Amino acid sequence: MIKDSETIKSLNELLQGEYMAVESFNNFISKIEDEKVKNVFQSIQKQHRDNINILAEYIQELHGKPDENLGLKGKMADIKLNMKLDYKDINMVIEKAIEGETKGVNMAEKILRGNLDEKSRKITGQILENDRQSIHSLEKLKN
Repeated sequence: MIKDSETIKSLNELLQGEYMAVESFNNFISKIEDEKVKNVFQSIQKQHRDNINILAEYIQELHGKPDENLGLKGKMADIKLNMKLDYKDINMVIEKAIEGETKGVNMAEKILRGNLDEKSRKITGQILENDRQSIHSLEKLKN
């Protein structure tokens, strides 16, 4: 049971990162005018929403409670992002999105090094791969 509670805690950390990503992309998408960039951002956001569903469902399978609240840390990061970003500079927006996705990769790598069951490892590995693909898609948008 201790192993499950450690796994649930790790998966909830990853879940929080996914919620922060969705919220960040909400901000980006609402202020971006370039349709091509907006479409890529929406596709990446959809992937994060899918990750949320997968993580929440598996946490429940482990008899845990998904932590579906963005929390103070996420809200502060959101405020900081909005204050600093010039949405007219699309390359800067893309760089901020890459920065956020890179944080997601780092978090998933850290969690993968932990003590996970096989299914948690598979889910985390898939999220890691998705985030890496998102970074690649964002890199291709830069001018």
